[in-house]
Amino acid sequence: MAVTVSSFAESRWSCCVSFGVFGGGGSHGSSVTNNLVFGGFGFGCSLSFGSRNQQPTNKFLKTRRNRPSRNKEENIDLISCPVQHGLSDFETLKFTSLNPAPRKDCECLDLYKELIPYGKAWSWQKILVNEKKAMIKRNEDCPDTLIVLQHDPVYTMGTGSSDKFLNFDLNDAPYEVYRTERGGEVTYHGPGQLIMYPIVNLRNHKMDLHWYLRALEEVVIRVLAKTFSIKASRLEGLTGVWVGNQKLAAIGIRVTQWITYHGLALNVTTDLTPFDWIVPCGIRNRQVGSVKGLLKGFQSSSDCGEANGDHPNDRQLIDMAHKSLLKEFSEIFQLKIHHKTISDLEVKKENL
Repeated sequence: MAVTVSSFAESRWSCCVSFGVFGGGGSHGSSVTNNLVFGGFGFGCSLSFGSRNQQPTNKFLKTRRNRPSRNKEENIDLISCPVQHGLSDFETLKFTSLNPAPRKDCECLDLYKELIPYGKAWSWQKILVNEKKAMIKRNEDCPDTLIVLQHDPVYTMGTGSSDKFLNFDLNDAPYEVYRTERGGEVTYHGPGQLIMYPIVNLRNHKMDLHWYLRALEEVVIRVLAKTFSIKASRLEGLTGVWVGNQKLAAIGIRVTQWITYHGLALNVTTDLTPFDWIVPCGIRNRQVGSVKGLLKGFQSSSDCGEANGDHPNDRQLIDMAHKSLLKEFSEIFQLKIHHKTISDLEVKKENL
């Protein structure tokens, strides 16, 4: 039986296309050609050139300081993309038929049971992106990589984020605050939220940013349907995965030389209270939801210990969601998952 919810508030990562620049959104109906996104998809986009440096506003705020390249072919930043779908049925896009067998390899750094500081995971992503750029430059095969983890409590902001959507003083923030190069406004990450950071070479899939965003959404939609019998969907003009008006999964990415990083966050057993300290993605009329919150019959509490009967506890819900996320990701992107370790990542860092 599908679970549906009728009301609620959004933690939104959204995206728009720019070249080597930090920018904002635009109006519906715009289109980007230039072999990036094909017309007719209704992207709201802002195109601009050059760069501007973001400066930290307090000791908590971490800022990307390197100036992006001015070369159009160097960086494609997804910053804010309202999308008019017109295709709620994922099958019409035929994602799973793009890459015939045999499947390409995907290295997976799977730390889903661990709480990883945001700064460390961000550093890992940039190491992997730089490695893949170097491999492409040397005309070597460039396999995809997937990082799966949970974060310590943290707020992250996109390149165009405004402080007015913070319900606290940055000098007295409840948690660390990072300003990153991903798109969108402020959001929260914390325990009980499964994070997937695909560092994917879109040359191996489809060089279409609209396709990539819809593919990430479809991963979560299938996980919720197949594993938890929750009927989720897309909402017109909004990026992410929704049940009614509740947002269960946020998506925010950056793409450079067709290599993706940042990714998606699925609220499984997340304590949603920290979202009260922000206006998620600057939208006040929507709520944030979680798998646990929707599965009222599956809810567990800290004093219940192991699950009773058919009602999974928090740990089991995380395990179920994790297993399903890996399965659906590998199916949609037609990849063969190979698990790697932190030591493998350190070797990559030394070789760069």
